[in-house]
Amino acid sequence: MPNIKSAIKRVKQSQAKNVQNSHAKASMRTAVRKADLAIENKDENATVLLRAAIKETDSAARKGLIHKNTASRQKARLTKKAL
Repeated sequence: MPNIKSAIKRVKQSQAKNVQNSHAKASMRTAVRKADLAIENKDENATVLLRAAIKETDSAARKGLIHKNTASRQKARLTKKAL
């Protein structure tokens, strides 16, 4: 554990950010998984779930949680499956 006050604060901040980032990344993965499953099962709400997955993926890329090319690749694969 750090002794310096600024280092203690930095540890607290990085832990809080880690929790937020983990939550955002997990919700993105869940949205992609749900959309993928809906597309495979040919559900009527597949397009809605696809839009939600694309939105979550874009959001994660904007926040720097995933690389923008990774986001683009994931969106392309989902869209290709939907067609």
